[in-house]
Amino acid sequence: MAQKNRAEYFRERRKARKTFSVLAEREKVEALENKLKEMGKNKVQWFNEKVDEELGK
Repeated sequence: MAQKNRAEYFRERRKARKTFSVLAEREKVEALENKLKEMGKNKVQWFNEKVDEELGK
């Protein structure tokens, strides 16, 4: 990928996406990650579902 195209890609990506980060207890996060693995979901999929639930979508 050319440097200009790469820069443009990330510029557009930052317009459409936003980071959401929290610091939580290790045991809770690891338990959640294990449960998601059993469910066959990743954290992004799970988070998006929870946000949709809260927003009533």
